Amino acid sequence: MITTSESLSIAQARRIALGAQGFDRSRPDVVADRRHARRVFSSVQVIQIDSVNVLARAHEMPLWARLGDHRRGVLDAMVAKQEIFEYWAHEASYLPVTDWPLFAWKMEIARTGHGWRQIAALRERDPGFVEGVLDAVTDRGAVTASEWSRGNRRSGPWWDWSDAKYALEYLFWTGQVTARRRNNFEREYVLPEVAIPAPILALAPVPEAEARRILLERSARALGVATARDLMDYYRLKLTASRSALQELIDDGVVREVQVEGWKDRAYLHRDARLPRRITAASLLSPFDPVVWERSRAERLFDFRYRIEIYTPAAKRVYGYYVLPFLLGDRIVGRVDLKADRAAGVLRVPGAFTEGHAAPTEVAPALAAELHALAAWLGLSNVIVERRGDLARPLRAAL
Repeated sequence: MITTSESLSIAQARRIALGAQGFDRSRPDVVADRRHARRVFSSVQVIQIDSVNVLARAHEMPLWARLGDHRRGVLDAMVAKQEIFEYWAHEASYLPVTDWPLFAWKMEIARTGHGWRQIAALRERDPGFVEGVLDAVTDRGAVTASEWSRGNRRSGPWWDWSDAKYALEYLFWTGQVTARRRNNFEREYVLPEVAIPAPILALAPVPEAEARRILLERSARALGVATARDLMDYYRLKLTASRSALQELIDDGVVREVQVEGWKDRAYLHRDARLPRRITAASLLSPFDPVVWERSRAERLFDFRYRIEIYTPAAKRVYGYYVLPFLLGDRIVGRVDLKADRAAGVLRVPGAFTEGHAAPTEVAPALAAELHALAAWLGLSNVIVERRGDLARPLRAAL
């Protein structure tokens, strides 16, 4: 427990935040496996899923950042072993299966709410369609949206793709089905009992008020120190609906209010947060890593302004297509545009840049070591650095 005064320096806040995310521990000196991945989940609680595969699947990168070399497909193995499941938490996310009852209130809101106009129209146009889709999942065991015919219902056993997709997504949101990922990343919809252990499914749903409190406490634990906005963003909770849950955490001493140097908004420190003496990380972070996924928090903690430029026209990009921050110690010291060129067997670095407070000659050796290790993990034989950015030349020399 931190016994400092009710104010924190920004350096203390950074170390607390990184310690909460598991960066106060060294990477394993062996190839990491499911045991180590469980340890990551105990820190981060939730891993965002994304289809981006320029480097590796985006949800693999938080494991890389904390574990380094680990078995590819470990998250798929954890899904298959009924250890984690997919649901809408911080966007589409992997969560421990023990969290299933915590999202029953969201599933009920999805079932009874008014946000599914397409489903209402579909039921009016074709009564029984949604139930028929659920029956098909039950009969087949696993269904993907692409397996549905683009014809009409009378053309065969499968129906119009767009209608089926809406129905499957509705069933997913409402918890009547859950999902796994195939090798091409497509969702495969299955019944909950296929993916969630029976004892978990048998548990009573957690009421909404209690679930909000538990999820906010998880957010506070995973972030260490955070503003209310940070806490709500972690599981995408609404502030107005969750304000009383936050007040309960304060009243019960689970979190306490602190002032962080340079932050305009008050912050909340989890009672179990640690203040590491130092952070020795040297890690590339995915754009979807919890350390940086809330961009305003990344700017407050690290003085690091970050925007992903995948959807920006090439001529208007500042840093590149798929740019990863580089964490060295407790600071983000640079960013690199990366691409796994699998056909050529190389890891390409179209651009490399240091932050204003960092010296390229100090950043380059650590980043070179990280890129060599990352290339090996991806099965690539070489790292090729192009000329864009102030870090490119010293990085080539270090490599």
